[in-house]
Amino acid sequence: MKKKMFIFSLISLVFIASAYLFFRETVDRYNPLIEAEYVYVEIQGEPEEDNERYKYSMQGVTEGNETKRVVFTTSTPLDHGTYVRVLAKGTYAEEYEFIEEEHMPVH
Repeated sequence: MKKKMFIFSLISLVFIASAYLFFRETVDRYNPLIEAEYVYVEIQGEPEEDNERYKYSMQGVTEGNETKRVVFTTSTPLDHGTYVRVLAKGTYAEEYEFIEEEHMPVH
């Protein structure tokens, strides 16, 4: 009986860890323990095409100067050097808006 419980627990742990790795944005979106916060990013790289949208996966800076990764999509590609403020919950982006450079936090 203990061996079956151990195997079941191990399989469950592997399943949960895999789900988190492959569906992190979805998990973050519905996780009640994660609070939304603003992350400031400057567009640097090329987007990845994602179902007729442009997906950006970037490192940004929070208002507390912490580095954080965010993922968001746009309907058109953004120019290099565009500043964006993303309301993120973990890696999930709830909304974003374009801002001027002077609104970026100093780091």
